[in-house]
Amino acid sequence: MACRLADSMFLSMGPHQNPIRSQRIGTHYSSGICYLKWDSLPQKGIKRQRFLTRRNWTTVAKAVAIPVAPSSPDNAEYRKQLSESYGFKQIGEPLPDNVTLKHVIDTLPKKVFEIDDVKAWKSVLISATSYAFGLYMISKAPWYLLPLAWAWTGTAVTGFFVIGHDCAHKSFSRNKLVEDIVGTLAFLPLIYPYEPWRFKHDRHHAKTNMLIEDTAWQPIAKEEFDSSPLFRRAIMYGYGPFRPWMSIAHWLLVHFDLKTFRPSEVKRVKISLACVFAFMGIGWPLIVFKTGILGWVKFWLMPFLGYHFWMSTFTMVHHTAPHIPFKSADEWNAAQAQLNGTVHCDYPQWIETLCHDINVHIPHHISPRIPSYNLRAAHKSLQENWGKYLNEATWNWRLMKTILTVCHVYDKEQNYVAFDQLAPGESHPIKFLKKVMPDYA
Repeated sequence: MACRLADSMFLSMGPHQNPIRSQRIGTHYSSGICYLKWDSLPQKGIKRQRFLTRRNWTTVAKAVAIPVAPSSPDNAEYRKQLSESYGFKQIGEPLPDNVTLKHVIDTLPKKVFEIDDVKAWKSVLISATSYAFGLYMISKAPWYLLPLAWAWTGTAVTGFFVIGHDCAHKSFSRNKLVEDIVGTLAFLPLIYPYEPWRFKHDRHHAKTNMLIEDTAWQPIAKEEFDSSPLFRRAIMYGYGPFRPWMSIAHWLLVHFDLKTFRPSEVKRVKISLACVFAFMGIGWPLIVFKTGILGWVKFWLMPFLGYHFWMSTFTMVHHTAPHIPFKSADEWNAAQAQLNGTVHCDYPQWIETLCHDINVHIPHHISPRIPSYNLRAAHKSLQENWGKYLNEATWNWRLMKTILTVCHVYDKEQNYVAFDQLAPGESHPIKFLKKVMPDYA
């Protein structure tokens, strides 16, 4: 706890020295030090005397020198308070500027980069059997148990995504053709074109938490927020109550437009799109033919929405928090973005198993070449060598509430400004979330 009066007030002054100069003092907070403004002090009953008695000076000093909590991320107590406020277990201290990504990678054991075919195909078996079991539950469950069956099946099919994700990072098999085939097939039930996603996702890793360049969750630009009342209303819902499904918009807008890809990528993009459209053209009519339109909703659409809940939730938790900045290209630091700007989050064990530990996410950003089944060993190494810099959480209501109600519009100094701060009269979705979401951590 610290509080420093500005240089025109000196606590060491004697009773016959004048502590008040004629200029007014600006208020400023820096590195946990509070500089108080004369204008901000109680003026009533205070005369600007040339000489103050010891008794009077003591009174002024007591009124002014109020302890203020240090507000620097370098301060452990401050980070602990932030952790509790945001729903984190730990907020890491800032990584020094001279640490590079190579420094971090060099501390990882070589074995975490090794591909194990048995473990890789075991993950395929887990996803295939859990997905098949989910479809069986949907077919047999009474209507009141269908939400549970959909939750399981949506989580199981998320495992397919993680397998395709490993293939895209060349961490599934030593045979690259096998990876392309498995990745394409794993993405088909999700109607996700493999190659377009791979190209965009590579840029996310190369530019994690870089303003404009990162292809994942960008904060909203203030200019965009002010551009249109219609957009402002829509984005308040999109970054508010519908945010756990906003990956659907990302899926539609980013992966099917050929104009957004480099000429060297277009051929492979077209092949992936052809596979997706073929699956839709053959698979969907078969589902409707066998089970009807309601069967298509039960067996495909609801698990698809379950998958996107996890897709959106995982990705925003990985990189979104009030203390994690997005930076412009000239300020961006790779090691800080990947180690300091990525969050490790623990989920219930059944989710971790079905999703192949994708939320052990910090080592994945240190090196995408680490297979999913080695992420826990890599994270343990990071904890041993870089533990004080890590952001760690357990999935909880307070964590989600913080993201959904605070992390909205970009601000260079604060990182984020909430919608209800900028447009309180229009922020009904955010006020609703603050009212109804529990605050358990």
